[in-house]
Amino acid sequence: MYRFLLSRQWVILTLVGLVLIPVMIKLGFWQYHRHEHRVAQNQLIADNLHAAPVPVTDLTAPGRTLPRDDMWRRVTAAGTYDTRHEVVVRQRTAADEKTIGYYVLTPLVLDQGPRKGATVLVNRGWIAAGNDLTRFPDVPAAPKGRVTVTGRMMADETTEGSGIKDKRGLPDRQVMLINSERQAEALHRPVLGGYIEQTAPKPPGGTPELVPEPDHDSIGPHMAYAVQWWLFAAAVPVGWFVLVRRERKDRLAAAAEGDGTAESAPAEPLSRTVASTE
Repeated sequence: MYRFLLSRQWVILTLVGLVLIPVMIKLGFWQYHRHEHRVAQNQLIADNLHAAPVPVTDLTAPGRTLPRDDMWRRVTAAGTYDTRHEVVVRQRTAADEKTIGYYVLTPLVLDQGPRKGATVLVNRGWIAAGNDLTRFPDVPAAPKGRVTVTGRMMADETTEGSGIKDKRGLPDRQVMLINSERQAEALHRPVLGGYIEQTAPKPPGGTPELVPEPDHDSIGPHMAYAVQWWLFAAAVPVGWFVLVRRERKDRLAAAAEGDGTAESAPAEPLSRTVASTE
């Protein structure tokens, strides 16, 4: 009574189910690996944010790519700001994650340590864009004289890593990405790889607005999505079995109804049968 499984409709349905099961299992593991990555990153951020600050030259050097394990590490840098070569980074959001404006990126010329005379980029924080995006905005003045900056060490931004398109032909002293190599070309001097996201000292009046600490508590929905995909995968054979049982039941009922109709049909009179044979 299961010969209907060989019909075109059921063969296609079965093949679709057999394809969906491994695909859903794989999607579940993909989400699970994303969950593991998020948990590991949260732990890395937490550990680095709570580590004691180290001199910036301990982690980076001109032309060096910052290792992932050093991201968000607290560093210090001492020197004087080069405000003549200060730039703003376009299309950045404030702490509310809604308002679009600029990051203020100021070169800091180091005055001590093994890299004395080298430059490190400092993201001093966020400012509003204003009405005229074609000119350099009014930027709160950087401290004069020697300063000591504390902040989070960040890797150079790239289009591939950030998803931000590096547009050309921007107004003077405006950039799309924070990239030490690009700034080294503009400054014509060595620039340490990566940049510092300033956390101290706090600017007078709260501007520029310091970039908030990255979220390292939320684990996102990836684990829930993984469980959902695995449940979907388990539901496919269960659903297939239920449909097969229902189809078989319907066919048995139809067959029984057909037999009953044949048995209840009235027989023709014998005289009529004889006459028809003559």
